[in-house]
Amino acid sequence: MDDKKILLNAFEQTLERTRSLLDTLTAQQRNVPYHQGINPPVWELGHSAFFYEVFILRALDHNPPLMPGFDNIWDSFDIDHEDRWIPGLIPSRETTMSYMAAVYELIRNRIDQKPLTPKDLYLYKYAIFHQNMHIESLIWCRQTLGYPKPDFSQNSAVEFRFETSAGDTEIPGGAYHIGMPAEHKDFAMEYFAFDNEKPGFIHHLEPFRISKTLVSNQQYQEFVEDRGYEREDLWSWGGKKWLQTRLNSPLQVQGADIKVPHPVYWKKQEGRWWEKHFDQWLPLEPDYPVRHVSYWEAEAWCQWAGRRLPTEFEWEAAALDNREAPAFRRYPWGNIMDETNVDMDATRLARLPVYALNTSPSPFGCIQMIGTVWEWTSSQFLPYNGFSVDMYPFMSTLQFGYHKVTRGGSCATSSSLIRGTYRQAYLPHRNDVFVGFRTCARES
Repeated sequence: MDDKKILLNAFEQTLERTRSLLDTLTAQQRNVPYHQGINPPVWELGHSAFFYEVFILRALDHNPPLMPGFDNIWDSFDIDHEDRWIPGLIPSRETTMSYMAAVYELIRNRIDQKPLTPKDLYLYKYAIFHQNMHIESLIWCRQTLGYPKPDFSQNSAVEFRFETSAGDTEIPGGAYHIGMPAEHKDFAMEYFAFDNEKPGFIHHLEPFRISKTLVSNQQYQEFVEDRGYEREDLWSWGGKKWLQTRLNSPLQVQGADIKVPHPVYWKKQEGRWWEKHFDQWLPLEPDYPVRHVSYWEAEAWCQWAGRRLPTEFEWEAAALDNREAPAFRRYPWGNIMDETNVDMDATRLARLPVYALNTSPSPFGCIQMIGTVWEWTSSQFLPYNGFSVDMYPFMSTLQFGYHKVTRGGSCATSSSLIRGTYRQAYLPHRNDVFVGFRTCARES
């Protein structure tokens, strides 16, 4: 399949999933109440279309605006987050869908009819991947508001080799390649990297031990039931501030028979733990990964367990094993994404055991390092030495210094978007996204 066909397939799949996430909501569900962690679904669609229009149709072809006077509505840096909920400010669903259709038809024709230069290819992919980021935010919007899960998710079982005790794996010390090369002549259509992944560099690591699996619900439940949220010695200064805010706000525990803190989508009722999964309360599965926990909760659990979070460089070394050598691995299993190896694309939505999907582990035996849940690291989100902005100057720069690095993608992330070098920035209080963690042994 040539590059144009690959590109058009990715474009059409992205549009289909975006439309599905909106069309399967009722009119009442589309008119969501204000919430700090989400955007109105209709705004998400208009903003994604606007991105294509600005960076391709206007930048490359010098086209006039398709919706004159609405740039300050669709541009996320012109409209404050809370203003997106002002009644009557955002165009109607019908107007927005018409705008989307016009933009996408022009993009579709442009891909089909014009030469695919390296610059054009980069901009197309950038816009497609940007829209896939908003697909993920539309999915966690459904989780946040208790709406039904996406209709393209699956309920099928996954096959795996059962392992009774995963434990830690030893990562040897040495020089590891971190990040993506700024330029790589061998990179084909499927290769892409954002500016914060570049330029790659060599980093020397000391030996360390990291868990083969994510922290499970059972492991986290033990912390909760050991009154981990009430022990000040387990929480850092930032964690205590976050916890105080949490204690002063209503917890999502309707029908619960205890009031002690716990993960945001948990409750205990009649002696049994339950977990909110979109519009359903389901029994807490002990072997499934803990999810929707903040950085502060992961940090406190580590303090309780005598463990620590990995740095982002340790995480990447454990996932890819890119030691100094001619070869360069983008995924734990090789260089081509294999969707059967991961829980991504809103398929199983992190409802699988932490030891599942273990037939294609990392070179060191780590499982589910791509997909399932974003993984907290101890690292601040900072630029690599030699960093330079890409065509979208705000992709990374506004997050530097204030956010923590998460790695690996989640069950709600598009598999086309992720590689082992991908860096996602989240503020440490975030627990609305599909995020969990794995840990390292502390040095003696």
